[in-house]
Amino acid sequence: MGKRRFNEKGRQKVETIIDDSETKKIKLDFAPGDEYGGQDNSNVLVLPSKKRETKIKKDRTVVTKILSKKQRKRLEKIVDQKKKKENRSSLIASLVAVQASKDDLSGFRKLSEVQTKGLKQHFKEQKYGVTYVNNAKEAGVAKIKSLVGSRRKRLALLRQAGPASVEEVEGEYDPNVVGLNDPSSSEDESEEEVEEEGEEGNEQEEEESEQESAQEDENEEVDKNQPEQESITEESSKKVENAPPEDVKQPNGEKEKPTVVDRKPATYIHVERDPAIQAARLKLPILGEEQIIMETISENKITILAGETGSGKTTQIPQFLYEAGYGERGLIGVTEPRRVAAVSMSKRVAHEMNLSTDVVSYLIRYEGNVTDRTKIKFMTDGVLLKEIEVDFLLNKYSCIILDEAHERSVYTDILMGLLSRIVRLREKRGNNPLRVIIMSATLRVQDFTENKKLFLDTPPVINIDSRQFPVTVHFNKTTPDDYLREAFLKTVKIHTKLPDGGILVFLTGQKEVNTMVRKLRKMFPLRGDKEGVRTGKKVDEKKEEVVRDEEDEFDNVYRGKPAHKPPKAKSSKRQKRDQLPVLPQINLDAYDLPHVDDTEGDRAEENDTASELDSDDDDDELNAANLSASVSELRKSQPLWVLPLYSMLSPDKQQLIFQPPPEGARLCVVATNVAETSLTIPDIKYVVDTGRQKTKLYDKTTGVTAFVVTYTSKASANQRAGRAGRVAPGHCYRLYSSAVFNDEFVEFAPPEVQQKPVDGLMLQMKCMGIDKVLNFPFPSPPDPVQLMSAEQRLLQLGALEQVIVRNGGQKVQKNQTLTRVTELGRTMAAFPVAPRFGKMLALSHQHALLPYVICLVAALSVQEVLEEVSLSEEANNTESGKRWRQKRKIWAGTGESLLLGDPMILLKAVGAAEHAHSKGVLEEFCTENGIRLKAIREIRKLRIQLTNEVNANLLGMNLAVDPDMAPPTATQIRLLRQLLLIGNADQIARKLPESDIKLKTDARKLKHAYNLPMIDEPVFLHASSVLRREQPEWVCYQEAYEAIVPGVVGEEGSDKTKMFVRGITAIEPDWLPKFVPNVCNAIDVLEEPIPPAYNAATDTIECHVRATFGKTSWELPASVVEMPKNMLRCKYLLKFILQGIVFKQLKPFRKSLLSSPDSVLKLYSTAVPRIDAALKVMLANELFNAQRFHELWQADPKFFCREYADFLPVSCHEDVAKLWPPVE
Repeated sequence: MGKRRFNEKGRQKVETIIDDSETKKIKLDFAPGDEYGGQDNSNVLVLPSKKRETKIKKDRTVVTKILSKKQRKRLEKIVDQKKKKENRSSLIASLVAVQASKDDLSGFRKLSEVQTKGLKQHFKEQKYGVTYVNNAKEAGVAKIKSLVGSRRKRLALLRQAGPASVEEVEGEYDPNVVGLNDPSSSEDESEEEVEEEGEEGNEQEEEESEQESAQEDENEEVDKNQPEQESITEESSKKVENAPPEDVKQPNGEKEKPTVVDRKPATYIHVERDPAIQAARLKLPILGEEQIIMETISENKITILAGETGSGKTTQIPQFLYEAGYGERGLIGVTEPRRVAAVSMSKRVAHEMNLSTDVVSYLIRYEGNVTDRTKIKFMTDGVLLKEIEVDFLLNKYSCIILDEAHERSVYTDILMGLLSRIVRLREKRGNNPLRVIIMSATLRVQDFTENKKLFLDTPPVINIDSRQFPVTVHFNKTTPDDYLREAFLKTVKIHTKLPDGGILVFLTGQKEVNTMVRKLRKMFPLRGDKEGVRTGKKVDEKKEEVVRDEEDEFDNVYRGKPAHKPPKAKSSKRQKRDQLPVLPQINLDAYDLPHVDDTEGDRAEENDTASELDSDDDDDELNAANLSASVSELRKSQPLWVLPLYSMLSPDKQQLIFQPPPEGARLCVVATNVAETSLTIPDIKYVVDTGRQKTKLYDKTTGVTAFVVTYTSKASANQRAGRAGRVAPGHCYRLYSSAVFNDEFVEFAPPEVQQKPVDGLMLQMKCMGIDKVLNFPFPSPPDPVQLMSAEQRLLQLGALEQVIVRNGGQKVQKNQTLTRVTELGRTMAAFPVAPRFGKMLALSHQHALLPYVICLVAALSVQEVLEEVSLSEEANNTESGKRWRQKRKIWAGTGESLLLGDPMILLKAVGAAEHAHSKGVLEEFCTENGIRLKAIREIRKLRIQLTNEVNANLLGMNLAVDPDMAPPTATQIRLLRQLLLIGNADQIARKLPESDIKLKTDARKLKHAYNLPMIDEPVFLHASSVLRREQPEWVCYQEAYEAIVPGVVGEEGSDKTKMFVRGITAIEPDWLPKFVPNVCNAIDVLEEPIPPAYNAATDTIECHVRATFGKTSWELPASVVEMPKNMLRCKYLLKFILQGIVFKQLKPFRKSLLSSPDSVLKLYSTAVPRIDAALKVMLANELFNAQRFHELWQADPKFFCREYADFLPVSCHEDVAKLWPPVE
């Protein structure tokens, strides 16, 4: 400190604050302060009477002092101690995690017990006693968080409790549990630190501990009044913990209600796993998050788990739940969007848990191994939706896992909406609440967290880091049009220049996959050529007759529809005819909606002859002229084990990707987007991503579909890249530029429910009692146009009916029109097929049609049954093509059989395949006749399922799948045509009349064109249709689609498109008003050629009508139908009653009638009182047939007696009264 100056206080420059509050209160009548002569601080007009108070403003600036060397050392020492304490706590925590259980330690003894203890320890035990406290919470001792002196404070607290307790504790000492008297002080400290970390990490545990300590204080007060104290053992502590505390009287005489804590005992189910599997499990990222995940699931009804590919969520979450005891409360259900994923995941989880398939089972559409012992059940989402119909609350389940939610399939979206309500209902019931876990790889979390209509309370989201190794993404500088050739070049370059590691190539469809596999196998063959044995190459060689010769180089490979700057192809007449792409036979309203995989698109390219047209590109890098020397060098490199992967591949071939490749060979899997999320392929280090996928576009209004190759979404691209980082740092080679990725790739693919027809979905929801489907809590609601179109189609099929409901209070009444399911609709929904096929099955019990309809419906419900081949002679002249074409013409037959059309070929093919199956030659038969083996097996499973459903729902039925089923007769074939018309009421086409062709130039082009009711453009029959040459006037079809005509340029420079229909059946136009009256408009009842007549057998009035079809009002020929139920029908029924035709007992009164029966039909009939009164009664009571009269006579025998007596003189009234009602 320096020397103080003289008068230092007076020399200071300070700021003085003057209190002017009293001066400001004085009011002055002078000019304001801002004008001349006003008051300011320098010109005071009024002096205060007292001295004003002043304050000196203190300078509060804090000057930071530099620490001295000694202080700095002391602080550094404190910091080091804290770091050591943190390291010690983590070390102790890790030791506790691997500490042996109490049962394991019970067989050992501490060395301190066996060895001689020193005098210091002996006197210490004599003075303080040997004390063991099992748990500080249970013993009623308050927690001490300080490490320093903790043991001393605990012993002091025990002494206060009394010496007896100390002696009893001494007697109950267990040396196998780390206690207070262990010689190591570090153990004491570590125990305290673990408790501190648990308290700091979980606030809820602190609250519970405070409540428990409060209860334990009350228990201590009660125990003091008891003469004897119980020994502190584990059993007694459990009793204290579970028993409710006794009421303690307060000083004011009131009893304080004890706080009841909801304690749930922890459940653990031990699983004996293989050590190798356990070691592999510990490497998964999700294992580190097990505690957080299970606590979140336990505390929340719904949990969203977002983990990228490779995190192990699909296989590990069911195991977590099983070990936590959820399998003891009910089933653990896991839904997968694909059947192959459900089967493979159930086998994998059973293998990891070392359990049998009786405990970990699966159930898919056609098969399953679920038993009474099942605890974990894998299934497709459609199976769970069917179970909800039977048991809405899902009482058998304790937990439901929705896997792969990012794919947004229709059933997954519906399940989310239903489960969000089921969870709340189960919670209200109070018994066994349901837990729902929504798992996804690239989940669009905003659709769930921000959708208050779906979830009232925002569910917690747990993000799991998944990719164990980094993946380097490489973009192309440019985006090539020929992505297939670019993928081949990139695969060759990776194989020849980069280190070992599996290669995964993503393409768009089955045809591209097979072509790439064939070329890669040719380029890098296996030494020894044994791959044919493992891959079933012999079967594939027979199918390859329809493709180009294998000696063609890769410039002939299918280029597909380019997604970026498509080149103009050559236009020639032959090319126009050959290049028409063939799309899959998919029913637009299929009940079992196809999911986002490659199944739908495979058929689009199956007959796409443009895919392998000869190319004139002389500068192709892989041309034979340029590669003559380089190919020989490439063949000397490491062999390549190339395997295909797509959804239509047989299961045994799909399993090959999980087996190790031959020694010395590199694995290469060429796959569609089915490999994005459903299957995990091992040992993949390199990913080649073309960035394309085959997308099905669906017109919500017309129902027309189109397949185009488009870019995938950014989420799918990231999913594909994630496949490369499983075993080591990987690389993803994207065959497009980063600019295209940023500008043209969408963030997420649109949900499937917004891109599909929802007929079967709406019917199923109506059967569940959901009348207002528009208000259902969809995660992503479908377009209202979709719902309206589906509702309209179901109304046409008769599955729904309109009902008028009156709502409102006493003053205001509002009528609301709703649609509800009919009995026919419930019957249709009982079959696991599309509603249109369900109606065919519901009506097929007549004339012994059931076996044929079941076979036909099963064949129409499965995609890709037949290998596509054009039935024209000039196309597909290969040996197999000629053989298939000839066989199908034989199956089509002539006469009625030919008019049944394409379904007849399917019927004959399935029947012949079933016969071949009974003889054990199914595979050879399918290969020889161009039938897909996998499709036939699926059809057989569906036939068995439909047969069982029919036997269960229809009494007296005992159907079976007959391998020797006789072909249908001509009459049965005609009835099958009528049933197909009834099922496809909204899919009818008419041949374009010549009068509608105005230009002569269009006459040849539109010669074979047809019209659809909802589309202005003409459509054409598909080349594979057997009725293409016949050109029937009216047809019904299974699918309408739009395809690009290669080589033909449209108006705006783009490729021209054409509309096609497939699955053709010829129909008669006079059937339309009779079988599908909902889509016909009856204009007038005709008196010629035959007037309306009453049919006593059917109790209806039949007549010839002049009618039109659809909104376009196509003219129909006059046909005999049931008369529409209106006033005209009442007039004719009254006429037939008066004539004595309906009721024979009234025929004697015909001579005494005051008005002739024919006068009822006159224009002046309503002016006659007796006629008018009778017609009003009939219309009001809906009297359209005799059956309705009988129903009303049961309630009132004299009904309609007075109205009929008015037509007779008074003398006949008594006779009519005695006769009435006129029934036999």
